[in-house]
Amino acid sequence: MKATFHLPGLFEFYEFYRVFLPLFYSRRGFFYDFCEIGSIYGAPAGCPWDGGRAGFGENRAEDAAELMRQYGISARLTFSNSLLREEHLSDGACNALCALFEKSGTVPNGVILTSDLLLAYLQEHYPGFYFVSSTTKVLRDFKQLEKELSRGEFRFVVPDFRLNKAFDRLDTLPEDQKKKLEFLCNECCWYDCPDRKACYENVSRKNLGEDCPDHVCVSPQAGRGYRFSDAMKNPAFIGQSDIQNTYLPRGFSQFKIEGRSLGSAVILEFLLYYLTKPEYRLKVREEIYLDSTLDLF
Repeated sequence: MKATFHLPGLFEFYEFYRVFLPLFYSRRGFFYDFCEIGSIYGAPAGCPWDGGRAGFGENRAEDAAELMRQYGISARLTFSNSLLREEHLSDGACNALCALFEKSGTVPNGVILTSDLLLAYLQEHYPGFYFVSSTTKVLRDFKQLEKELSRGEFRFVVPDFRLNKAFDRLDTLPEDQKKKLEFLCNECCWYDCPDRKACYENVSRKNLGEDCPDHVCVSPQAGRGYRFSDAMKNPAFIGQSDIQNTYLPRGFSQFKIEGRSLGSAVILEFLLYYLTKPEYRLKVREEIYLDSTLDLF
């Protein structure tokens, strides 16, 4: 069984992937042979159907679609706004994205979503997509997760990260449902956060253009921003060795990396850690951005 990774930044990091993907596929010896790229996900800036992040993603949709087609990677549109209403379904830009991506790839493309209203609309108007149940649903209760996994509409389901290590219950799932689980590996959110759903709803309102105050994070480390070293200390963190030695033997093969709102340098660190053999990490860095005249400051 191979570990399939779903990576952030379809629109946000197009320029980065334009350099990284040729390296990944031409120098496979640099990378773990049991790891593969299943999809790259994202949404353009200003997209009202988006829900996980706001204000990121400036690259052209046509360029992103062509890059995914070239490498046979599934493109996923992040349409996880949880507060959509009927009048939002006619948005011209979002429908144009669907028309472009529904049939643009050499493999099926997908949509990550939260709203059942949007799900029904896409099933009717863009049946070529597959669908992913978003982590923004915050499926923290295991019975909720089981119910979601039983829904035939979804090819994959991303549970709340706090269920990542619930093996006493995860191990009881039938094999077909294990294959649908997509674990969020590198979440930096406070493990005890009581407001995760409210935080996502705040982003949904902003993407709909509503005038609302920013969500105030109550995490003890909110002022530090995202740090991969902090994420590694999270009780729900899934490390590379966890994937190889714990998850794959149990029948779990789908893993999501977050980071659409971060910088491409941090995304590279994720890909070095999860995909790249340690002895080749410097070589990958050199291929991506190092040269003898580089100054950091």
